[in-house]
Amino acid sequence: MLKSMTGFGRGNYLGKLKQVTVEIKATNHRFAEVQVKLPRQYTALEERIKREVLQQISRGHLEVFVKLEDAGQPVRELQVDKALALAYYKELKELAEAAGLPCEVRVIDLAVLPEVCQLKEPEENMELIWAELLPALQDALANLLEMRRLEGQKLKEDLVSRVAVLRELRGKIAAKSPLVVRLYRERLATRLQELLEEGAVDETRLAMEVAIFADRANIDEELVRLESHFAQLEQNLQEENQVGRKIDFLLQEINREVNTIGSKANDLEITQTVVQLKSELEKIREQVQNIE
Repeated sequence: MLKSMTGFGRGNYLGKLKQVTVEIKATNHRFAEVQVKLPRQYTALEERIKREVLQQISRGHLEVFVKLEDAGQPVRELQVDKALALAYYKELKELAEAAGLPCEVRVIDLAVLPEVCQLKEPEENMELIWAELLPALQDALANLLEMRRLEGQKLKEDLVSRVAVLRELRGKIAAKSPLVVRLYRERLATRLQELLEEGAVDETRLAMEVAIFADRANIDEELVRLESHFAQLEQNLQEENQVGRKIDFLLQEINREVNTIGSKANDLEITQTVVQLKSELEKIREQVQNIE
């Protein structure tokens, strides 16, 4: 099924350790590119997150935002540097004696001095954190993929209708093409008659000139290749796998054939139709930039 490259997905998970929220924003990109933004202490999980995303998405620029909050009150350990506290006490006592002042230092006075007491955060087990982050990530990916699928369906419908327009325009060119040589022969014969006034037109020379023009202006091969490209384009729109690059390549080939027709066809009506074809192709190309 055709998928868009743009979309958004959010996932949540409440575990025993963490409350996890994951948001994924996807935009167009030629290749697959994943950027992960999460708290610094969890950077060890960044590569795992990227691998999980790339298992399901093959093209696009993806920004993954991860928020982790403690699910309960964290258990912290109080550390008291007794040696430092005693050193403070010794120095304060010596200072008091030198100044002739009483030394009235309480334990609480020592406790508030720099680095005597510190709260130590418990070490977190990355495997346990990953086990709680993964469900939120998978939920966000599922929501993102669903949005991309829905957008892809809209893109498919639009592209199918535009391919129909391309076929219609090609049909107009194919119908007009055989008339171009005949009209050229009539114009050339008339012009020669005017130049020669009452003289007879050399039919052999006229036939030769018309044959040269017909060979130069022949676009049958280009029209056949266009029809083949249109058929491949429609087939790709029905495929289940990633087809964005294939379609992009086909559009380049179609554009090449259209340009050749425009340069060969010595006819105003065909030239105008070529302009319409190129306009439709540009609209399709813009849409294809959104396809995975």
